[in-house]
Amino acid sequence: MREYMPLLIAGAVIGFFAAGFIVLWLAVRRREEVRSSDRNMADGEILRRLSRYARPYWKQFALALALVIVSLAYSLASPALVGRVEELIKADFPLKRLWTLVTAYALLLAVSMVCTYFQTVLLQKVGQKILSDLRQDLFTHIESLSHAQLNAIPVGKLVTRVTNDTNAISMMFTNILVNMVRNVFILLGVLGAMLLVNYALTLMVLCFLPLLVLFTVIFRQLTRRAYRRVKDCTTDINTYLSENLSGIKITQVFNREQAKMDDFLAKSGALRRARQQQMCVFAVFRPMVYMLYITSVMCLFYVGSRGYIRDTAFLGQTITSGTVVTFYLYISKFFDPIQMLAEQFNMLQSAFASAEKIFAVFDMAPSLTDEPDAVELDHVEGDIVFEDVWFAYEPGEWVLKGVSFHVSARQTVALVGSTGSGKSTILSLLCRNYDIQKGRILLDGIDIRHIKISSLRRHFGQMLQDVFLFSGTIRSNIVLREDRFTDEQIWQACRYVNADRFIGRLDGGLDEQVRERGNNFSAGQRQLISFARTVLHRPAVMILDEATANIDTETELLIQSSLEKMKNIGTMLIVAHRLSTIQHADNIILLSHGQILEQGTHQQLLHERGTYYKLYMLQYESQTEDKTAV
Repeated sequence: MREYMPLLIAGAVIGFFAAGFIVLWLAVRRREEVRSSDRNMADGEILRRLSRYARPYWKQFALALALVIVSLAYSLASPALVGRVEELIKADFPLKRLWTLVTAYALLLAVSMVCTYFQTVLLQKVGQKILSDLRQDLFTHIESLSHAQLNAIPVGKLVTRVTNDTNAISMMFTNILVNMVRNVFILLGVLGAMLLVNYALTLMVLCFLPLLVLFTVIFRQLTRRAYRRVKDCTTDINTYLSENLSGIKITQVFNREQAKMDDFLAKSGALRRARQQQMCVFAVFRPMVYMLYITSVMCLFYVGSRGYIRDTAFLGQTITSGTVVTFYLYISKFFDPIQMLAEQFNMLQSAFASAEKIFAVFDMAPSLTDEPDAVELDHVEGDIVFEDVWFAYEPGEWVLKGVSFHVSARQTVALVGSTGSGKSTILSLLCRNYDIQKGRILLDGIDIRHIKISSLRRHFGQMLQDVFLFSGTIRSNIVLREDRFTDEQIWQACRYVNADRFIGRLDGGLDEQVRERGNNFSAGQRQLISFARTVLHRPAVMILDEATANIDTETELLIQSSLEKMKNIGTMLIVAHRLSTIQHADNIILLSHGQILEQGTHQQLLHERGTYYKLYMLQYESQTEDKTAV
């Protein structure tokens, strides 16, 4: 019994560390249960949903797996070959036999390297295809979300989902899963080879297996939580950067750089602490596995050679010097995959945490969808009817209250009123960016809820106060990536809205570069590009939401001339605060607190001397005073 005392002492030490590890895990788990509100999607559910993207490439994965199995020959046979070399050195050392073993070792190594190379190339190609498919599906799903849903999600959060999180999942397919399968095969293969060489020493090594399983299970749960925190903090900082870099000019104007820096440092510190916690978890697990490896090697050396290398019996089996060398290499190959599995578990938990975030977006069902029998509109006249329409962004807080009006085809109707009266809401409901709670909205006599959303919006052209231009060229912003328009058609649209005057003076003309959000053009120039874009696509219904609010007087005259021409294209709905810009509208609707107070032509409303008359006279007097001051 005394001769096995060192082994018992080693077991006691390992048991002490294991007990401490379990206590630490229980303490962390209890604290996490109190404060954690993370979504917990089962690993099996994540793998099931991700398998849909891997299934089309099953042949490539099967080939990669075959290459992995072939490359395992080196890992399994090399320790046995080295052990045979040890036996040769111990015996009469036949050189021919030695060259045979060395040649076999070199061939196995070469085959393993070639298989690993082709496996890596194959998986990288497949991984990029899966990444492309996943990003395309995610981006398409985000496009299908309603305005209300998109308003509730920060842009930086969506950017993180489409970029960082999908990259983590791509790494899982290109590297983690196959290597985990490879390491599992190595473990099983090494275990089988060890049993063939010496089952007694194998049983000794297997005594460490329950501890390995215990450490791995605990590590898996701790890293999952750590990676969730890292993902959340990364999303927070990306969201903060997306918002504040876009509004950095406002920060500079109000001299709030230091305050914004303090906020950024706080979020950056939270991310740093989350990453430190993640590294601490891994820093504990890796040494524990390494401790088990060193302990098993020490036990092997103690059992195999107590004082000197000599044929020794252990549990009825003879242990030679060749057996010791072979088992030393096998133990290394047994624990190396486990330590690699730890790293791969580390990355796998990152991928699973990213997958949870991505599937949370996928699980957001679009609040606006086509009805099963929704129709496709090939042609639209532009006749619009609002029948007793009630709408609220928040339950009970009505923005529109029983609004009813009729816009005949090719009419120009203006919506006026104070801020918050419901003007822009009416335009948004017409495009079905939101669904109404009561009433009906008809387009050419058809309830817009019975029309396919894509078909409905295809017949609308919107010109907003804050024109959004994409990075690219003037041409790409006018045609919106459609190739069916010729240069002559584009120039004709530009001349129609007087945009040709400034585009023709640019060095690049239509191919002039547009920087982010079009910040290298004035507000008036961006608006004229928006008008040209609308005219080129010739919508049946045109919507102008404060399109002249930020325009100088000279540009406004150009736009007024353009609007007169655009009336001939189709029905036009205009929201404007400047009443001078809508005097020639066929009908003017005055809104207040979500209800229609007055409607009629400009002259009719002035004659009634109601609210519209007061607003017009107020603006007229203000403009007269400005001219007098000048």
